[in-house]
Amino acid sequence: MSDRKDHNQGDSAVRLGLICGVFAYGLWGILPVYLKALVAVDPMEIVGHRILWSVPFGALILTFRKQWRETLKAFASPRMTMLLGFSAAVIAGNWLLYVWAVASEHILQASLGYYINPLMFVAAGVFVLKEKLNRAQITAVALAALGVCVLTFGAGVFPWVSLVLALSFTAYGYVRKMLDIGGMPGLFIETALLSPFALVFLIWFSQAQGLAFGQGDIGMDALLILAGPVTVVPLLLFALAARRLRFSTLGFLQYIGPTGQFFLGLYYGEPFTPYHAVCFGLIWTALAIFSLDAVRQNRRMRAAARQPV
Repeated sequence: MSDRKDHNQGDSAVRLGLICGVFAYGLWGILPVYLKALVAVDPMEIVGHRILWSVPFGALILTFRKQWRETLKAFASPRMTMLLGFSAAVIAGNWLLYVWAVASEHILQASLGYYINPLMFVAAGVFVLKEKLNRAQITAVALAALGVCVLTFGAGVFPWVSLVLALSFTAYGYVRKMLDIGGMPGLFIETALLSPFALVFLIWFSQAQGLAFGQGDIGMDALLILAGPVTVVPLLLFALAARRLRFSTLGFLQYIGPTGQFFLGLYYGEPFTPYHAVCFGLIWTALAIFSLDAVRQNRRMRAAARQPV
């Protein structure tokens, strides 16, 4: 009876994890819809509001989840605060480029960047951590590089937006992977560290050019305040999913986001040439090889763990 109860609880946890993961990546996938509604607002103002409004909303989440002790403990560590300050700067740059990409009709390049990201993690493992790649991983990285070359030389478009987004998010991911802190406490500290700079920038920007916020357009003000929940909610859902799902399952779910962005890029009428088709086809093939290899390795590790010592 006890085993059945534990099994049912395990199934419920996995189900909840899947729901949270799908919603997290789904929200990231439709983020361009929200940003298109703010196309008249300067990207730097949007990022400023995204940082500022994430702080009070994040504080509410920390209170609800009773994570203030973990947050304050991390804040008291100079090393933790310094590294989170670095990761905060990196993710702020990533946000700014992404907002600019959507406003400038580069959603397909942004989508490509987040497709490349898992393979960028593999490449970073080789160059930074001196890891060795197996044959499937080498093939996947080579196909991705070939896809970028096809787009660069065929269409005459160097996908710098894709590469900078992928590189910055990989750098952010590696820093956060080094730190023993939860997703929500980490994000709160990052936005808290950035908030004075965001506030000073918005004050300066209001005097230099004028803000879109506070000009009597209640709908626009509401959308900019919504930048806080739009930033925090997907991350919270992701954190809930990550605690309940295997890494390989999360690996498959992460393609929901860029796929949603890809179709939105087509919907908004961005140019999609045969070279784009070849590039994306090569990237998708690389990701299929990479994902299947990850599943195989995961199964092998679980089988080895079940073997009697």
